[in-house]
Amino acid sequence: MDVTHGVSHLTNQTFKYRYRRKRIQKQNITFHPNHTVSYLEYRSYFFEPSMSVGNESDVVTIPNMLVLGAAVMMEDLPFAVRLMISTTFKTFNEGPFLTKSVGKLMWGYDSKLVDFLNKWLPGMLPSTGKFGLFAEFNNSNTGLFTIHTGKDDIRLIHKVDSWNGLTKLTNWKTPQCNMINGTAGQMWPPFMTKESTLPFYSPDACRSLEMVYQREGIMEGIPLYRYVAPKTLFANGSDYAPNEGFCPCRQSGLLNVSSCRSNSPVFISHPHFYNADPVLLDYVQGLQPTEDQHGLFIDIHPETGVPLNVSIRLQLNLYMKKVSGITETGKISEVMMPMMWFEENGYIDGEILTTFHTNMVLLPMVMVYMQYCFIVLGLATILGVVLLYYRKKIRCERTVIQDTNGSASPSEQTPLLQHWVDTDSSLSQCCRALCFENGTL
Repeated sequence: MDVTHGVSHLTNQTFKYRYRRKRIQKQNITFHPNHTVSYLEYRSYFFEPSMSVGNESDVVTIPNMLVLGAAVMMEDLPFAVRLMISTTFKTFNEGPFLTKSVGKLMWGYDSKLVDFLNKWLPGMLPSTGKFGLFAEFNNSNTGLFTIHTGKDDIRLIHKVDSWNGLTKLTNWKTPQCNMINGTAGQMWPPFMTKESTLPFYSPDACRSLEMVYQREGIMEGIPLYRYVAPKTLFANGSDYAPNEGFCPCRQSGLLNVSSCRSNSPVFISHPHFYNADPVLLDYVQGLQPTEDQHGLFIDIHPETGVPLNVSIRLQLNLYMKKVSGITETGKISEVMMPMMWFEENGYIDGEILTTFHTNMVLLPMVMVYMQYCFIVLGLATILGVVLLYYRKKIRCERTVIQDTNGSASPSEQTPLLQHWVDTDSSLSQCCRALCFENGTL
């Protein structure tokens, strides 16, 4: 790719270098009287050579975010200042492309240009040390979360009360876009329905996100609901009015995060511009978006709100264009260049999955079956008692009739009243015998 002679189509090559993210045990845990708890959660990344195409020492070439990004940020400055910036780039041997090892590109490298900019233009760069794509993420925390414990109301469990002391954001233009909604993304309230949504706050995206129900499913015998990102998640304000507060926008499918990334021209999307405006694919060759490989989803056990299987995929894009006075940009056309995409996935397995299946599937199933067994047993017992009662009653009536017929002769003249008393006496004796046999007085 040669930006000095103009580019209308760019070729995107994907090299998979995988890192395992480890969440360190929560720290600074503090419980509050209003049934909330605060904590810091740190994260670390470890390279996985067995799942990668090479090693961290492999050398690759990517667009120089420092040069091309700074050029867009300075396009409104006076022409003379832009010429000075271009001269500065040349002085420090910074061109439109950067060739470094994977490890240095990810976690940072020493740059004299970075030192110069931090000295003379403090605050321009997101970091003051080494410059790298993920330099500020490794061994860092996601901010101070304060969430509800659910002790007073189970519907509030894990709902974010504040983040870094804020109950709302200040990055965006409308109150709705600045809202901190949902949970911290690790758990949701129980008893979910297909109409429920999964809202959560993402510090990396600088905003709240919301996922919607897609379908039912089963994982290792455990029923689940799958939630996915709606097409409106990263839609621009023209296609989806509530997202107007996230603008200035470009094509749908892109989230402008420059307001929380030191005004750098950085955008977030789904990998390969999945669910984005198809025009984005016209400028970059080699992209083939599919839901299975590039969509994000969360599988939830609806009765408990516990995530069983999660895959969050996002792509980091750099907006590039020709900026007059900065010769490093050459004649490049306006393009949204994918820099990298990352996937964070996790699932429950092993002993935890077995315990969860036993407690949430097997035991409730056994209890349901036992319930029906007890109902059938109870009905059978009642029916047996009723049949036994009527059997004894019929036998007793037959005995009374026989006794009556045997004690009276045709020649005897028994008064009607005396006959009724004798019959009643016999019936009473029979009923008492029947009650005695059934264990009652």
